Amino acid sequence: MPGPAAVSQTGPTPRYRRVKEFIVRHIEAGDWRAGDQVPSESALVRQLKVSRMTVNRALRELTHEGLVVRVQGTGTFVAEKRPIFNLVELRNIAEEIAERGQRHTARVELLRTERATPEMARELGLNAQAGIYHSVLVHMADGIPLQVEDRFVNPATAPGYLDVDFTIQTPNEFLMRSAPATEVEHIVEAAMADARIRKLLKMSASEPCLRLRRRTWAGAQIVSSAVLWYPGHAHRFTTRFSYRADGTSKRSYL
Repeated sequence: MPGPAAVSQTGPTPRYRRVKEFIVRHIEAGDWRAGDQVPSESALVRQLKVSRMTVNRALRELTHEGLVVRVQGTGTFVAEKRPIFNLVELRNIAEEIAERGQRHTARVELLRTERATPEMARELGLNAQAGIYHSVLVHMADGIPLQVEDRFVNPATAPGYLDVDFTIQTPNEFLMRSAPATEVEHIVEAAMADARIRKLLKMSASEPCLRLRRRTWAGAQIVSSAVLWYPGHAHRFTTRFSYRADGTSKRSYL
């Protein structure tokens, strides 16, 4: 294995950072590729001649930075390259996954009519206790959970929503045909998911998520309000704006 056999014990750089640098060098050099297992904590302790606490901190920070993934009871693995999701375009997640050369599948956890809570009635611009559609899906890439989609829909904008097979057609795809979006609101924030979401995404209690709140309009009507959950270590969002000569931006959905 290339690289130093031990981490230098001298100099101002903390030892855990040197352990991080050791691991990053192997990843950047291609010695350890996405999906490869990183040597165990015990192996790194022996090889680098540092304490287990030092190695643990290095791996913990690399996990938070999205370079490695720690699987309880199995080990630490080099993370897949983070997929980039565009916040300006309203893309179909099935298409985004396919563009990365992966296979999209979806599992429907919930699909039913409910009475709107006061909060959701405000979100959808409806009267309290109005009937609304509620769907929860888990989207997967090559069988690995990528997104939990928790969506509430205004029935007036989406007749037939409850009859759709969402393992074949995504809610986004159906709604863009039923009520094409003219305006979109996005709110992105880091959040700790509850036990239900963590279970669906197969995440540990200590892992953070990215939470995207999305509302879409078709003309004056609000079509849907959705919360999209992503494993925080494996995702990032991007957007790009262009400006006219007068300093105003082109219309965007942010």
